[in-house]
Amino acid sequence: MQYLHTMLRVRDLDLALAFWCTALGLVETRRTAHDAGRFTLVFLRAPGDAAGGPELELTHNWDQTGPYPGGRNFGHIALQVDDIYATCARLEAHGVQVLRPPRDGRMAFVRSPDEQSVELLQRGPPRAAAEPWASRSNVGTW
Repeated sequence: MQYLHTMLRVRDLDLALAFWCTALGLVETRRTAHDAGRFTLVFLRAPGDAAGGPELELTHNWDQTGPYPGGRNFGHIALQVDDIYATCARLEAHGVQVLRPPRDGRMAFVRSPDEQSVELLQRGPPRAAAEPWASRSNVGTW
């Protein structure tokens, strides 16, 4: 068995790519547009992952105008980062709200523009508690 990808439906492809690539740092590996089916597939991977490894597939259905209905059958996507504090600061600089701050120096949660939950985990041991994160409370649901 080989893990290939996780697919997420996105309503606004440009907004989704701004979150996943520009703010979070994933890299686009390929894109295909399907005129007959009126959808585009965009595949992303973490910058340090080897080609052929697991990817995130964004599916943009061109005619989708409203938000996709939520459901608890999807939990979250987890990404390991080199510096949890720098990652959260970069996301905030791009207008992304950190819903579960990395108070413990190990874990944080954010949401994509399509409300998918993203867990960020510190690579290696947790970082020492530091402000502004240590005193922040959780916001909303994650």
